[in-house]
Amino acid sequence: MIKGFLITFLLSFLLILGCGENKQNPENQTENSESGDNKGDLENFAENMKNLSESFNEGKKVNPVDFRELKSLLPEQIGNLKRKNASGEKTSAMGINISKAEADYSDEQGNKSIDVEITDLGSVSGLTSFAAYGWYMADIDKETENGYERTFMYKGNKGYEKYNNDSQDGEISVLVAKRFVAEIRGSNVSMDELKAALDMIDIGKLEGMKDFGVEK
Repeated sequence: MIKGFLITFLLSFLLILGCGENKQNPENQTENSESGDNKGDLENFAENMKNLSESFNEGKKVNPVDFRELKSLLPEQIGNLKRKNASGEKTSAMGINISKAEADYSDEQGNKSIDVEITDLGSVSGLTSFAAYGWYMADIDKETENGYERTFMYKGNKGYEKYNNDSQDGEISVLVAKRFVAEIRGSNVSMDELKAALDMIDIGKLEGMKDFGVEK
């Protein structure tokens, strides 16, 4: 989900940047000058991305929490589902810095599974409520014969849940301190099991790290 948002955001910014350049450059610009400016355009784009990410964070640079810290918040076991693997990574590109940790859980037969992901949106944290998670700016309460989706409050933070009764697949996302995202996705499990997984994440510890790495 995070990677998809970043790709969409970058493409949108490229479109905006391209429109701005078309307005500034005369129509009779020569082919040679266009090729000569390619490198400069890329450098300007990277700088603009950096400036844009900082502007959404009130001029502050944000270095994400070490993914190892996030990884330590992943539970060892969820009910009778054992953790099969856990991983983490930090990604940096064009002034955008994020880190995340994730783990997979399943029963011995492999019939039921839950995935848990904790992400520090770092330098793009100021964008999340407007772009990455549209539900953050809305109140959703929808129900069909097959399932439902709704927004809710969880320990003072806004969240979103969706569940399909037929397939018994569901997901929960909570945006913590407008910076961290806790995401739970499950297959062949109940919503109660997904909520139990969410309860095992130390939300208070995440909130306590909201100012980590913030440079004024």
